[in-house]
Amino acid sequence: MGTVTPFPIPTRSPAQVGFERAELTRILDIYGRMVAAGIWRDYAMDLGTDAAVFAAFRRAAERPEFRIEKRPALRNRQGMWALIGEGGVVLKRGHELPGVLAPLERRLMKVVD
Repeated sequence: MGTVTPFPIPTRSPAQVGFERAELTRILDIYGRMVAAGIWRDYAMDLGTDAAVFAAFRRAAERPEFRIEKRPALRNRQGMWALIGEGGVVLKRGHELPGVLAPLERRLMKVVD
């Protein structure tokens, strides 16, 4: 009658890297406070096969002021988290997200009389 052809079994499908809920909550908390301070106005996220990137913009038409990258392949080396500046310079790299976000936290602090 007819021949049954099996579906090809993929050898390995590329997994997408993403942010966990607690990580994204921490990042969006800082983003919200920067928006309230009038520093940032827009953001973008890129969830790829090798990295997840959160980019924060002063204006939507510019390049991002800061990028927060999560690269699980670097977990056992330099740390999977990186804070990258506007010019592409790595400002902070580490194994834990709060330590990498510390320069942004300090930027929000103001001296009170």
